[in-house]
Amino acid sequence: MTSHTRIKFPAGFWTGLHQLGISPHDVVRKARLPLTIITESAVTTAQYFAIWQAYSDLIDDIAKGIIKLATVFETAHYPPPVLATYHARDFRDALNRMARYKQLCPPESLRITEKGESCTIELDWQDTVQPGPPMLVGITLAFLLELGRRGTGQPLKARLVEFSQPMGDIQALEAYFGCRIRIGANHNRLTLHRGDLDLPFVSYNAELLEILTPVLDHSLDEQQNSRSIIETVKWILKRSLTGGRPDIQMVASELGMSDRTLQRRLTDEGTSFKHLLTRVRHEQARDYLSDPSLDIKEVAFLIGYEDQNSFYRAFRLWEGDTPSNWRTQHLGN
Repeated sequence: MTSHTRIKFPAGFWTGLHQLGISPHDVVRKARLPLTIITESAVTTAQYFAIWQAYSDLIDDIAKGIIKLATVFETAHYPPPVLATYHARDFRDALNRMARYKQLCPPESLRITEKGESCTIELDWQDTVQPGPPMLVGITLAFLLELGRRGTGQPLKARLVEFSQPMGDIQALEAYFGCRIRIGANHNRLTLHRGDLDLPFVSYNAELLEILTPVLDHSLDEQQNSRSIIETVKWILKRSLTGGRPDIQMVASELGMSDRTLQRRLTDEGTSFKHLLTRVRHEQARDYLSDPSLDIKEVAFLIGYEDQNSFYRAFRLWEGDTPSNWRTQHLGN
């Protein structure tokens, strides 16, 4: 189950598909989504993943799909957060901006570490238990190298690329990244030569950055403030679930606001109290079931279900399986 997060799909994505001779309509149909999604400004995480998976299914090889899309995407179609990275001072500045502004367009998040001769960029998922499709993983890492190549105007090579899932034609990917590719790793990670990070960007544009940076920083601050109301409500709910069903009045009074104000603030964030309560119960259920010392009746009580049957019904809706099957599968891994 993914959260209420809305993801902006860059318009250039559909243009890029056109240039590759792939019809956006075919992708959307394959993803089993309404055609109107092409013109919508935002999609849910599940829809976002489905679109990437559909693109992947329509291209005969993941590796080719990654390389084609990474290289065909025109700079002119970059959305503002990416535009700001392209016009950064140097490759390091670009990567740091990318990691910062990625928070504005989830579900991917990037963790950058510089150590010795290397700089590693690890890809994680925000707000979602489910990892993204391999095509999206590959494109995200390829795009970071592509950014460096376009920005510096030099044919940069990576040191190592690690993927957790199969990626199709490895030779093609090794030729593209200019290094060894490891499949079946514990993480998805791009390792660069640290020295390349000092290379200046020929596309550096101080005036444009002066306009874009404050706007993007403001959006980020707004988003982090709004996240805190959601996170705070979830935190209060987690503390008060056991043996009962916390209501909005209780949470609102703990936050020192009326329940109407709280409901309005949650609606502004595209969620509701009921949705958050369900989400917290789902998250807690998974956590508790991962602890073999708790029996299922206890888990039901801990997440606020009076009887086991209601818990079973809810859990089947969330995971498509019974709590005991889910536990056997996950503890067996």
